[in-house]
Amino acid sequence: MPTPRLVVPTRLLLRAQVQEGLVSVRQARAEGMTDAQLHRLVRSHRWLRVARGVYDTREPGILDLDPYDRRRRRAAVLGALAHPGSIVTGVAALVLHGVQGAPTSVTPEVTMPDRTDRKGSGAVRVRRVTTNGHVEVHGLRSAMVADALVQAVPTVGRRHAVALMDSARQQRLIDADGFALAAQLDRRRPGGVRRRGWWQASRRQAESPAETWARLTCTDRGVRPDVLQLPVDDASGRQVARVDLAWLLPDGGALLVEIDGRDVHDRPDAVLRDRDRQNRLAGRRSLVLRFTGREAWDGTAAARVAAVLEKERWHPQRPPATFRFRPTG
Repeated sequence: MPTPRLVVPTRLLLRAQVQEGLVSVRQARAEGMTDAQLHRLVRSHRWLRVARGVYDTREPGILDLDPYDRRRRRAAVLGALAHPGSIVTGVAALVLHGVQGAPTSVTPEVTMPDRTDRKGSGAVRVRRVTTNGHVEVHGLRSAMVADALVQAVPTVGRRHAVALMDSARQQRLIDADGFALAAQLDRRRPGGVRRRGWWQASRRQAESPAETWARLTCTDRGVRPDVLQLPVDDASGRQVARVDLAWLLPDGGALLVEIDGRDVHDRPDAVLRDRDRQNRLAGRRSLVLRFTGREAWDGTAAARVAAVLEKERWHPQRPPATFRFRPTG
């Protein structure tokens, strides 16, 4: 007679869905499961043991994330589950908070509240860092955004660091005072003087990491954008778009640059919307260019922008904060 299929408690499966499919032994036991049942799930290949005390239930995550963000968040969750009572730190903590701009591969990392030394669990890094308290994100302990930025910035390169800063500020996960304090604290750490310019390069207007990369690579080529998130009006004065990056040209026109930060723009419905948007931006006073996130990262966008601006004899301008642009007129 076949063995009846083991029924996993519904509450545990719901927990797994907000933890990218992962659950800990402690969570399973809290829902009434025994160690024998857990071993049975692994032997039957329904579950997979991914770290000491952590299992992959293969439940799909319910948060609206793309595959790369899902993989980043899974790494962040793994650290918290592998070390019960720990606080997620650094890049992993920022990922839990929903901050964009992390590298594709994120190392699970945590610290213990008492800063005691603990041996890491497989791929999980256990750090001895000071945190000013913690917050809970979907039931997991995480360093606060300001602390996480200070911990994360020295561990990643400039473009990722600034993208993380931009995203945290744009989402209002950190205020101006908190950001200034984080920058000050980082300056006291090894290499902090070198990274001072990274903090100064951050702009809260950036709405995607790709926009940050485009802005930085353009700045490195000597063509820093004149305006970020430029409002564009039609002939009647009605706003029809807000452009990621813009350069004001000597003849009164503008170079308008749009950055496609995600592959969603490849879908047919998105392509139609993007085409309509570009038609509304086009006019006798505007030049419109569009680039992918990859082109923003590798400098292709910056090289093309620099070539156009050289031809147009562009020079830097600082329009008022209330400036709006009309492609025609």
